[in-house]
Amino acid sequence: MAVTTPPDSANSSEIRSLNDILDALQDAERGDCVSVRDILNEVGSRSFAPTILVPALILVSPLSGIFGLPTIGAIFIFLITIQKLAGRRHVWLPEFLKRREVKSDKLDRAIGWLRKPCAWIDARTHKRLTYFVSRPANIVTLLTIIGITLIIPFLEVLPMVTSVFAGAISLFAIGLLARDGLFTMLGYVQVGLSLALVAWLVSMGVG
Repeated sequence: MAVTTPPDSANSSEIRSLNDILDALQDAERGDCVSVRDILNEVGSRSFAPTILVPALILVSPLSGIFGLPTIGAIFIFLITIQKLAGRRHVWLPEFLKRREVKSDKLDRAIGWLRKPCAWIDARTHKRLTYFVSRPANIVTLLTIIGITLIIPFLEVLPMVTSVFAGAISLFAIGLLARDGLFTMLGYVQVGLSLALVAWLVSMGVG
């Protein structure tokens, strides 16, 4: 079967910016906790780029310090990205992931922490360097995201490294969402810097 990357549709027409995503996260809150199912309902099951970006942003935020969360986020992103590559029209997640919850107060703090940088990015995104967001280029980007998710679980022992890699995924997802090739290019730069950081930390540990 040919690999395809269909454009996001349906609810994706409503989510066009990082601020829209943060608003969706805020609206998804239910009681003391918010579940992945609640977030998916707010973001939309046909919005692949936003559903890749949501866990990536969470892993960039201070919530990444919760033990095990980077691995759960990586599994989440892996499953969504694989489905986008396969050309699925709707996001599917197993029930054990949909039932995962985070405390509403912790999510609120993460959203507040993300508001200013996300607003800064929103003000600077527009269509440019479209070669980096063409269909062939998007396939390479999605494969790169998958590669990152496969190594994140092994990096939880290294402080803040998972957040650095999640930052690269966030840049890729912003490029996909806004069709802004500059952010895709910056994502590749971030991947290079992240790999260099891991190599340095490993060499320090060996030394």
